[in-house]
Amino acid sequence: MPEFQLLGHRPTRQGFGEGLVVLGERYDNVVVLGGDITESVMTSFFRDRFPDRFFSIGVAEQNATTIAVGLALSGKIPFFASYGTFCAFRNADQLRISVCYNNVNVKIGGGHAGISVGPDGATHQALEDIAIIRSLPNMTLVVPCDYMETKKATIAIGEIWGPAYVRFGRANVPWFTTEETPFRLGRAEVFRDGSDVAIIACGAMVWQALLAADMLAKRGIRARVINNHTIKPMDIETIVTAARECGAVVTAEEHQIHGGMGSAVAEVLAKNCPVPIELVGVRDTFGGSGDPEELMEKFGLTWKEIYTAALIAMERRDKGSAGVRRVTDPYRTH
Repeated sequence: MPEFQLLGHRPTRQGFGEGLVVLGERYDNVVVLGGDITESVMTSFFRDRFPDRFFSIGVAEQNATTIAVGLALSGKIPFFASYGTFCAFRNADQLRISVCYNNVNVKIGGGHAGISVGPDGATHQALEDIAIIRSLPNMTLVVPCDYMETKKATIAIGEIWGPAYVRFGRANVPWFTTEETPFRLGRAEVFRDGSDVAIIACGAMVWQALLAADMLAKRGIRARVINNHTIKPMDIETIVTAARECGAVVTAEEHQIHGGMGSAVAEVLAKNCPVPIELVGVRDTFGGSGDPEELMEKFGLTWKEIYTAALIAMERRDKGSAGVRRVTDPYRTH
C-alpha cells in the first residue's frame, strides 16, 4: 500500500498542459484547439511547443467542438479545452450528438471545475458537469486527484479511442502522487487500506479523504481510502469489494451530490451490495465568489465533513438501519 506525503501545491491544470506536450511529442496527429483562454487552461504549453498544431477558435466553444469532430474524422487526435461550464453545459448538444452519438475520437478538457475556481463565482463554477458527462454514451470521464495524476490522465485519454473528458481545476491543490503511483483508466486505486469504513473520493477530495482517515485512525477506526478517478467506466469490482468488506461507505467529491460520482457509486451498490452510504459534496446549491480554501470550508468540502460522514455511516451499519442516525461530533458541519 503506497504511503503519501505532501510534495507541494500545484494546480491540476498544469498537469493537463504538461500531458498535452507529452502527447504532442509522441504523436504527430495530436492537435489542440483553444477557446480564447489558452493561458488559463494551460493549453499554452502545447501552443508554444507545437504552434503549427494549435488552433485558436476564439470565444466559440460549440464551434470548437464541432471543428474537433471534423479533425478527428480526418485522422487527428483533437483536444479542446475550456472552462468546464462551457465544455459541459454550453456544449451539451454538440457533445451528445456530434461527439458521442457518432463515437468520434474527440478529447475534452474541462477546466476550472468545482467550487475552488474561487473569485470567478457561481456562473463559472462547474458543479454539475460530472452528472452531465457521465450520462453520455461512449464517453470516458476522468477526475484526477492532483497535478501528477492529471498529467497521467491526459496522456491516457489521448491513447485510447473514443470520446473522453478530463476534469481539472484552477487553484493550487495538494500534490502527493508521483510518477510511480499506480494509475490506469477504469481502475480505482486503494490509497489506504482499512476495514471499518470505505471512503471513495475523486479529484481534490482524495487528499481530504486521506486527512480524514488520519483523524479517524486516532479513534482506532481504520478507513479504506479509494481514489476513484475514473467515473466512467467505473471500477465496480473495487467499489463492491470495499462495501462488502467495510459495510459502510462515504463518497466525497467537489461537485453536487446529485448525479455526481457519489450517485454513480450509490447506483453500483444498490444493485450489487447495499450498505449505508453518506455523500459529501455540494448540497443542491450554486457556488459563490471567494478564496478557494474558504469556499471549500463554506460548502463543506473538507476532511471534517468526510470524518463526520464516516461516523454516521458506521453508526447506521452497526444499528442495522438504512435511516440516517445522527451522532454528536465536533467536526460535524452539515
